Amino acid sequence: MDIRLLVICAVVSGADGWEAIEEFGKAKLQWRRQFVPFRNGVPSHDCIASVISWLSVKGFQACSASWTEALTEATGGQVIAVDGKTVSGSRDRARGRAVLHMVSAWGDTNRVVLGQEATAEKSNELTAIPKLLALLELTGCIVTLDAMGCQRELAAQLVNQGAEYVLGLKGNQRALHEAVKDFFAVAQADEFASIDHDFYEEVDKDHGRLEIRRYWITEALQTLPNTEQWMGLTQHRPGRAPLLDRRH
Repeated sequence: MDIRLLVICAVVSGADGWEAIEEFGKAKLQWRRQFVPFRNGVPSHDCIASVISWLSVKGFQACSASWTEALTEATGGQVIAVDGKTVSGSRDRARGRAVLHMVSAWGDTNRVVLGQEATAEKSNELTAIPKLLALLELTGCIVTLDAMGCQRELAAQLVNQGAEYVLGLKGNQRALHEAVKDFFAVAQADEFASIDHDFYEEVDKDHGRLEIRRYWITEALQTLPNTEQWMGLTQHRPGRAPLLDRRH
């Protein structure tokens, strides 16, 4: 327990290696003794590395996610943004280490990362996202995913976990993407006559430019192909997922 607490505190504080963790331990020993005794003082960096190497990565990740969720406010309707990022400086050619990609779940209400899953390649995000979602309590939440996550299997998983979803739609779902583009083009040309919809506009002035964002939202799905393949797309609750067109 002493070593695990030491490693967590050190890494959160910016330590990036076993020696740095040991140095942090010596510098902050009295502070940490408020929480655990450290009767034998600060272990060596070799001892720290040895103990951590015996831990189950998946088990530690599950405990970390559970602990994070316990600290956050349980908020119905919280938006959870799932996105993949490349970790800067993670490539180590000398040791043959490829660049590291991480898929993270960001809780917008509590402004905290709820969980992460590593992937060997950016293209492998699709295998990491379901594992990450499975770790989280998503009941009543709205989960957003970019176009890579726009997959029928992920939509079904989110609905089965009690969540609603907002998926970015692009060319990787070609038939549906073209149908949605055509729908909004015709609807806007006809000023949405006889189509039940909502409209929202926001104006921002930042970095020396004026940005106007306009959103059209509708649940009129009649002209789209194979909507029954997307679980929750036409249901009211749970998993209600209306069409949204966003223009700058």
